[in-house]
Amino acid sequence: MDRKDILELAARHGLHLGDDISLNEMGIDYKVAFGTDTDGQKWVLRIPRRAGLTRKIEQERKILSLARQHLSVAVPDWKITSPELIAYPLLANLPVLTFDPETHGIIWHLEQNNSRFVSSLARVLVELHAIPAKKAVAIGLKSSSPQMFRQQMLHDIATVKREIGISAELEGRWLKWVDTDRLWPGFSSFIHGDLYAGHVLASNSGEVSGIIDWSEAQVGDPSVDFAGHMAVYGEQGLRDLIRCYEKSGGRIWETVVEHTVERHSASPLKYAVFAIQAKLDVHIQAAKSQLGIL
Repeated sequence: MDRKDILELAARHGLHLGDDISLNEMGIDYKVAFGTDTDGQKWVLRIPRRAGLTRKIEQERKILSLARQHLSVAVPDWKITSPELIAYPLLANLPVLTFDPETHGIIWHLEQNNSRFVSSLARVLVELHAIPAKKAVAIGLKSSSPQMFRQQMLHDIATVKREIGISAELEGRWLKWVDTDRLWPGFSSFIHGDLYAGHVLASNSGEVSGIIDWSEAQVGDPSVDFAGHMAVYGEQGLRDLIRCYEKSGGRIWETVVEHTVERHSASPLKYAVFAIQAKLDVHIQAAKSQLGIL
């Protein structure tokens, strides 16, 4: 789908854009385009890459509505929702980081050591994790108990080992993690599910202003939302976030840092599960590399 096709698609949905369309091809489920309408309003367009995403689209629409009720920061306000096109007005400010579409290198839009960002993100995470689980379940979101977190990990390890393979070192590490009772939280929280600096918008001063890409939201292990921060800022960055999170009233447990480090180590497992579901060789091969079997 080229720029002309996107303009025609938007027009069929009542959105009339100028010719200044820019594209981001890096999304797995969606092609993303940015454009400006005839009134000067900037828009984000998400175009599904394949059929069969209708249920997922409707679920995310409900998630955004729920998040909007409870957060002090912005989330996308979908004005167009169809199996062909999702479109919403561009939110204020840029993500903390983006990726160069050609080199895939990181482009920072905020200094990495911005302390205001860490404290602001911590406050928003406290709000996010406090969204009532009952409301999430009522809109059909997945809800997992602490025991189910661990059962899911064992299931994923077995599936990936059977379908792709896992190095003995990684398998041993993950099985030890799952089997260590003291590491795991004794409670569940509403979580974003894919939270990292690329999905967090912030002002130049570091104040968080919005969160995007909510398709993985559910009730689950709160460490999932901390692990994405560690992936970008490292273990010390994780410790700084947890400290601010607790200070802001967030609920933690004694081994939250150690547990999140192990959660982060299992990122290749999550990607491998996606690769198996997608059935695309490019992802299967990338997963094998991450799993240490190439």
